[in-house]
Amino acid sequence: MTTPTIDSATFEELKATTGAEFAMELVGTFLEEAPGMLNDLRTALGANDADTFRRAAHSLKSNGNTFGALTLAAQARALELGGLPSVKEGGAKALDELDAEYARVAAALAAMRYA
Repeated sequence: MTTPTIDSATFEELKATTGAEFAMELVGTFLEEAPGMLNDLRTALGANDADTFRRAAHSLKSNGNTFGALTLAAQARALELGGLPSVKEGGAKALDELDAEYARVAAALAAMRYA
């Protein structure tokens, strides 16, 4: 069984806690800011900047958990905990996988936002 792109129970809890309108505003902010976070990971990798790398991964993890993008959150968590050495060891594959998962998440959140 595959994991859904967005865990509906988590997303519904967010809407119940913040209100549906504000939850959709949060989605919009995430969709605007996440590409920069993904870019920060690659830039930090190239600059060997472990702190920026860890912060960007942490932000993506936290946002993923907030919206129910659990696979994205898990991937970002692995990057946060493994840090630069883990990515350097495997090449940029982990970042490519994170980019691909973010694309799935962005499409799903955008569809929910305009539904």
